[in-house]
Amino acid sequence: MSEINVFEQIEGLIPILMQESKIPSIVIGVVKDGKMIYSKAFGGKLLKENAPATVDTLYGIGSCTKSFTTLAILQLADEGKLDINDPVSKYLPLKIGMKDNPIKIKHIMSHSSGIPSLGMATVLIKRISGFEETFVPMSNIDDFMMHVNNAQNEIADIPGKRYFYNNSAFAMLGLIIEKLSGEPYVDYIKKNILAPLEMTRSIFTRAEFEKDGDTMTAYFTDKDKKFKETIHPFDNLIYAAGGLISSVNELSNYLIMCMNDGKFKDKQIIKAAAQKQWWKPQIETLPGFFGKQQYALGWSTIEDFFGETIVQHGGSTGVSSAMLAMIPEKKIGVIVLGNVGNTQGDLLTQVFLAALLGKNPQTDHPALQLDNKLGKFVGEYQTYKGLTKISVSKQGLALFGKFEDYPETIFPIIPLSDAIDDYNFYFPMGTIKLPIVFEENTKTGQIDLYYERNRFHKIGPLKKAKK
Repeated sequence: MSEINVFEQIEGLIPILMQESKIPSIVIGVVKDGKMIYSKAFGGKLLKENAPATVDTLYGIGSCTKSFTTLAILQLADEGKLDINDPVSKYLPLKIGMKDNPIKIKHIMSHSSGIPSLGMATVLIKRISGFEETFVPMSNIDDFMMHVNNAQNEIADIPGKRYFYNNSAFAMLGLIIEKLSGEPYVDYIKKNILAPLEMTRSIFTRAEFEKDGDTMTAYFTDKDKKFKETIHPFDNLIYAAGGLISSVNELSNYLIMCMNDGKFKDKQIIKAAAQKQWWKPQIETLPGFFGKQQYALGWSTIEDFFGETIVQHGGSTGVSSAMLAMIPEKKIGVIVLGNVGNTQGDLLTQVFLAALLGKNPQTDHPALQLDNKLGKFVGEYQTYKGLTKISVSKQGLALFGKFEDYPETIFPIIPLSDAIDDYNFYFPMGTIKLPIVFEENTKTGQIDLYYERNRFHKIGPLKKAKK
């Protein structure tokens, strides 16, 4: 089967995912052997006008920007302007840390400084996008450095020992780039990365965004679960950690460069040796569906994705999101962009990459296997003569139960193992695991749920919630 036919099969999953996850638009691009082999937009960039997204629509890529920031740091290192083993305090007035184990540039590039998240991006996104005001001073660099330097007691370990994703660390990298280059972060990135990659519409500022004719509209779901249009967050302090706005078409040039030893057409953006350092794992992160995951320098890695290594990074601004993922050895990569905080980019990039490796994502990808398994159990159940009723719902990859007689009580239904064919679950009651068992009649397809003294029979799909 041709790759295009495989992609057409995958396309059937996307509208389902968009409806379940309330995603207005998704744009996807697939790169192979130095060129884009597939690109398509789904849904609307502006719902109230039903304006369709395109492969040129600009989206906030959030923390995918971090790889651009670390690329800039490695460029400056190549020029001899810094060494990533230098202490951060050599370049910035960073006062926190341990005297015998200073926080180095490589530590903040790899989220291994020992400092948990300090919430810098949270403050700014909530403020600018209108979610909530925290009243934490964060209006200029002095505010930011005071915020960081007051966090001595937050340090949890010596540098290099523990992984704590930290946007403040990347804001500091942006300040280092400005100090050593003598120009604003945005100008440096445009001149040294975006321009050579012919990413001429990729931008950072609100003024540029508002001038462009093909841009996303940002959306979010509020505390009352109402879907709303909002403002994308723009701020100098966000730029280095997650401020780039780009399109699938332009980001394809970036992936092509990444999988071509740092070269795009006749321009060497990063030296091959520096690129190896860029992708070299520095610290282990939380495991995923494919086991061990690590963080490098502005990139994360999955060690064994059907026998291959994925280099990737996701991003979310709370109102837009993105995922860039590559298998460099195979010279294949995928871009996913969308205009809500979670576009399921991790899953979508893996689905396309699995297909490119000759796998059937529906049957071979563990997340889709689990989703299919859990989806069977969703619905309304009742005991003999309908005397007791229970509903089972699914949120993401988790099941929840609710008794009709006690509608305010919602409880998790947790799998006992990660085996796809294991239908044994439990409900935690303090330190006790109360068994919940699903049984499926292979002949009739009927599903029963056993809980305590009760046998529940599935009688149909979930009822729509009353407004």
